[in-house]
Amino acid sequence: MPDIRDYTDIVGQGVIEELFLLAERLDGKEIQNINSTAVGGGVAEILSRMIPLLKQLGVNARWDVIKGDERFFSTTKKMHNALHGVDSPISADEFEHFVQVNRDNAADMTFAKDVTFIHDPQPIALVERKTELGSKWLWRCHIDFTEPRMQVMDFLNPYIAQYDASVFSAPAFSRHLPIPQVLISPSIDPLSEKNKDIPQSVVDATLAQYGLDRERPIVTQISRFDYLKDPVGVIHAYRKVKKYIDCQLVLAGGGATDDPEGMQVLAEVREAAADDPDIHVLFLPPSSDLEINALVRGSSVVLQKSLKEGFGLTVSEALWKGRPVIASAVGGIPLQIAHKYSGILTHSIDGTAYYLKQLLQEPEYAEKLGKNGREHVRTNFLITRHIRDYLLLFLSVFYPGDIVRFDGARNDATP
Repeated sequence: MPDIRDYTDIVGQGVIEELFLLAERLDGKEIQNINSTAVGGGVAEILSRMIPLLKQLGVNARWDVIKGDERFFSTTKKMHNALHGVDSPISADEFEHFVQVNRDNAADMTFAKDVTFIHDPQPIALVERKTELGSKWLWRCHIDFTEPRMQVMDFLNPYIAQYDASVFSAPAFSRHLPIPQVLISPSIDPLSEKNKDIPQSVVDATLAQYGLDRERPIVTQISRFDYLKDPVGVIHAYRKVKKYIDCQLVLAGGGATDDPEGMQVLAEVREAAADDPDIHVLFLPPSSDLEINALVRGSSVVLQKSLKEGFGLTVSEALWKGRPVIASAVGGIPLQIAHKYSGILTHSIDGTAYYLKQLLQEPEYAEKLGKNGREHVRTNFLITRHIRDYLLLFLSVFYPGDIVRFDGARNDATP
């Protein structure tokens, strides 16, 4: 794990000094983060990087993970899909089991005396302990909330209302709620295994390891195998382009312990790929960050053809590496891409194929998009900005009379 001062060359000394000044205001305060999985998915990845850095700043921060059985995670997957607008009916018994699992976890957990920071719906009902404990509770939703199914919203709203504030990743996700709302975009760590600079020899060796031809264009999507990432749609777009350009496709990713549908999606992707030797479907273990880094750096174009997206940090990860990105204009992706300036936004398989063909045929234009995208990420989506926003959020609950300004991704909010 890097030292917080190692980021100085990337973001400047003033940014790091400000983090230490803000952290001093939290001296003596205990901050607890809670989510539903320690590996897989963006939330776990962010917390695994952020908690050690917060501790280096002197913040008493920790991270706990709730436990659940197969039925619980099947229900939370339905909730996740429903919040993304997918028709996923949930029975009264499933909701009841969800609440009971939360209560069982609450009975076994030791909660922070100052701030409990809950991530996503899975542990949301832990807030039932709030009044008893007398601490501050914050709820962070990383999900695309633009068109949620009301069955799930009606269930969640009474829990959300008990929190001191809510946090969303993009302006479009904000809701009519009786509590303050804060807009804080997620981030990437530029010094992590997945994002740090690596030698070209590592890139070449990784491409060779997975049977990729360095002499032909490589198109890549990095995502867990999830219907909402539309990997089958990516294959359809690739095949439209393949008629004109001899390219290769990489669909690489893994799963998350709280996502029971992953293996089914993976099987469908492999079936859709059929016997095309130029489609490489790679199911990677959680320890594959360096391989992912190399695959992206070796790609001609990176795709993120999501149907729904909470934020889509794979976009920022690719842009940080200077790669041209074509991504769906959903969720938080339009915050990361200014169309035709720092990337390409699309709305369909045909649109994805059209721009993919263009970028493969115009490498100078593709390179310009990648350079602009890297600078946009440096300014808006690095972990140091994210830490600053969280420190301001934590301070805001202890100093409610003050005005706290959040500048993450150029979105401002005053809780």
